[in-house]
Amino acid sequence: MARFETGTVVRLGSREAITLTDIRGATLRVTRGALWVTQQGDRQDIVLRIGDSWAVERDGGTVVEAQGDTTFSMVAPYGAAPIRRPARTARVSRLLGAIAAWLHAPQRNGVPYF
Repeated sequence: MARFETGTVVRLGSREAITLTDIRGATLRVTRGALWVTQQGDRQDIVLRIGDSWAVERDGGTVVEAQGDTTFSMVAPYGAAPIRRPARTARVSRLLGAIAAWLHAPQRNGVPYF
């Protein structure tokens, strides 16, 4: 399992998603693209665009999905443990990319999900 240190820059391809566990208080800052964020146990989703910052409000799973090629950074609160990211093999990444490309349909007005 990979670990994100504070200030880590993350690059995700279009429709690529990762789950971050127990990162309450960490701030996500988008520098390119758009990021769809959902938290475990929360009915409200968040969409972050270039220049937006948002602090994760609860522990549990936080899923982030790129809406196009996206770059963001994560800044953990002072003294927090490093943020963990599940390791993924190249083969799984290619498979997930192929599935996402096959399922992808153009979005209207950039709204991720309903």
